[in-house]
Amino acid sequence: MSVLVDLIVMLGMLVVVPAGLRLAGAPELDRIRRLWPLFAVPGAVALWLPRGGPATILAGCYALGAVLLALHAPPRLLRKVRASAAHRTAEIALFTALVAPSVAATALVAERSGHALFGFGLGTLALTVPHFHFAGFAAALIAGLVCRVADGPAGRFAASSVPLGTLLVLIGYFIGDWTELAGAVVLTAGMWTVALLTWRTIRGSSRDRTTRMLFAVSSAVLVATMVLALSWALGEATGLPHPTLTWMAATHGLGNALGFALWSVLAWRRLQDRPEQAPPEQAPPDRPRTGRPPADPALTTSVRTDPPLTGPALTGLKDRTS
Repeated sequence: MSVLVDLIVMLGMLVVVPAGLRLAGAPELDRIRRLWPLFAVPGAVALWLPRGGPATILAGCYALGAVLLALHAPPRLLRKVRASAAHRTAEIALFTALVAPSVAATALVAERSGHALFGFGLGTLALTVPHFHFAGFAAALIAGLVCRVADGPAGRFAASSVPLGTLLVLIGYFIGDWTELAGAVVLTAGMWTVALLTWRTIRGSSRDRTTRMLFAVSSAVLVATMVLALSWALGEATGLPHPTLTWMAATHGLGNALGFALWSVLAWRRLQDRPEQAPPEQAPPDRPRTGRPPADPALTTSVRTDPPLTGPALTGLKDRTS
């Protein structure tokens, strides 16, 4: 199991986190995103070394980068206090995404040094690292992006339930399995809402077949993997039969890493990069032939002040879902 978990963690460190930071579109994150390989590569190497001094030092390099990333979260959240309800909720989700790698890095340093942390064994610490890269960083980031586009009660519920569920799972590590089960229920409800909104609203906005396919697969995989997470948490709390950790790593962990996190990041990146053209038969008579919607000063201002919604594709998408 350790080899598979290490490969999943490497994907989170080297691909998902830097790609996700680019999706966030926040100018203040550009520098840490460019420097991220300097922290992530030593962290990835640490995974494959025997526990001890060299592995701990390299893991500490990754922890330094994760802490620098987390330091961007509070100032950004404070700047958005007066934003709309949807944008405030999305910022809370982004706050969670920026802080989650530091939790993973703390567990990584402890595990690579061979010392238990807060009474948790090395096996639990090893599994905490991928959990807070994907259930923490990736899930919160995608939920925040969905909330910004699907501005409504469902979008706000998705973006708020992911941070809350992640926090409850973390608290459950200290309190007990029932709190962790409550976190799994909240997190599952939020991620199922993300999957539903992605399938119904965001997937259909793209004219590109590959982008639609990426969104569709990530939504379907998310539903299945969260069923597994819920069944495991329920079994731990009640003693009912449930999957083993090895089986969970090979199904829930791998599915979330590849099927949800990676494919979602790729889909959102394509949606930002590729301007979408409305079908000619649906375009109003006075719409320019470029395929772009008429300029809306309010929407333009929103795009300038909220970088994650950049590009004609996302501008048109938000316009259609509002």
